[in-house]
Amino acid sequence: MIYLQLFISYLKIGFFGFGGGYAMLSLIQNEIVEQRGWITASQFADIVAISQMTPGPIAINSATYIGYTVGGFWGSAVATLAVCLPALTVMLALTKFFLKLKDNRYVAGVLMGMRPVVIGMIAAAALLLIFPKQSTDNSFIDPWSWILFGVTLYASYKKVNPILLIVISAVVGIIIYGVLP
Repeated sequence: MIYLQLFISYLKIGFFGFGGGYAMLSLIQNEIVEQRGWITASQFADIVAISQMTPGPIAINSATYIGYTVGGFWGSAVATLAVCLPALTVMLALTKFFLKLKDNRYVAGVLMGMRPVVIGMIAAAALLLIFPKQSTDNSFIDPWSWILFGVTLYASYKKVNPILLIVISAVVGIIIYGVLP
């Protein structure tokens, strides 16, 4: 039964998660944390961090990890397949027609209209991580997190290599959260 629930949940996320993995985060958080209660908001924040650091799209990485947490190996396989299936089928269907329709003003209008929605969904995902809905869950944001955020934002603006930023933040995280009480 859990595999069917995982499949339906991630199929829904895959069908309605326009804009890539970051835009899907709010959908994943709502479905997995709020609706199903399979993990807590703080666990979700950890999964997002792990999914960020591992190769591959964040939505697929998080589906694999959450699927494994909920249903073991087969749970991860089911969740990963379900989140990929909608994109695969839609892309196969659209690829045939996109080259003919890419200059169509209606198609261009749809794509332009979706851009601000995608940005809004990414912002919503960030806000859900900062301010969890459940009163029992703590936000992962503390003063050190704000300092790391500010330094990383500034370094990104100055075009510091993102891989270097990830490695440095991991080391700083170990020092701050692994050494300090």
